[in-house]
Amino acid sequence: MSLKKVDVESLKEVKPKPYVDHYKCWPLPLFIIVTSVLQVLGFFYYSMDPLGDNRDNLVNSTLIYRPDKRLQLWRYASYALLHAGWIHLAFNTLVQVLVGLPLEMVHGSLRVGCLYLAGVLAGSLGTSVFDSEVYLVGASGGVYALLAAHLANVLINYNIMQFACLRLVAVAFVAATDMGFALYDYFTGVMVGLPVSYIAHLTGALSGVTLGLAILKSFKKDSLEQILRWLGLGIYLACIVFAVIYNILHPYPYVGFGQISM
Repeated sequence: MSLKKVDVESLKEVKPKPYVDHYKCWPLPLFIIVTSVLQVLGFFYYSMDPLGDNRDNLVNSTLIYRPDKRLQLWRYASYALLHAGWIHLAFNTLVQVLVGLPLEMVHGSLRVGCLYLAGVLAGSLGTSVFDSEVYLVGASGGVYALLAAHLANVLINYNIMQFACLRLVAVAFVAATDMGFALYDYFTGVMVGLPVSYIAHLTGALSGVTLGLAILKSFKKDSLEQILRWLGLGIYLACIVFAVIYNILHPYPYVGFGQISM
């Protein structure tokens, strides 16, 4: 009788709660909200020039990432507070609220904040390595980190998550829509403001998947989950170390990795 009782109790402890039961409104998920407010304020401060000289305001801002100002290290993150236009600002803030708040309500502000900032950092470092002439504004690196983190979240919590595939389809749709509009603007020549950095999108997404595997909460632990965590952390750190070393070894002006020198 005692053995049967122990077995039943152990089964109850092993069985995890459904993913939806982990959503919490307290502590308040403030990171995404505060970040979005700061970005709106940054846009008004630097972009709402009554004389219409918005591009010069951005280029000369102390927050923008510029390849000729790479030694000013805060620029690798502060560029995320700037945006090149209303559409740019509206899309980034809307998407980060829609995809970031659900993550923050489950995994907490600290983890989501680290993911977001890691995506921003990956966006600027990736751009510095692969596209050496780009001036960078916008939070796309952080936004794409949040989008890709949903893939990591599904991978480590798939067994307790309802409609996991539908989540991935929705995230993929948002990312594809953004990239589609950006490509259309780029190739039709109707783009307004500073050029779009596709490298920042891609490296931000890569950081979201890899670091997401490492730091997001897993509610059903197993050996595969531990392997994914170490694999993700290793890939992220290896990419960051490579980018930092590349920047140290290539003072401005320089040719980006894989770019053709003219």
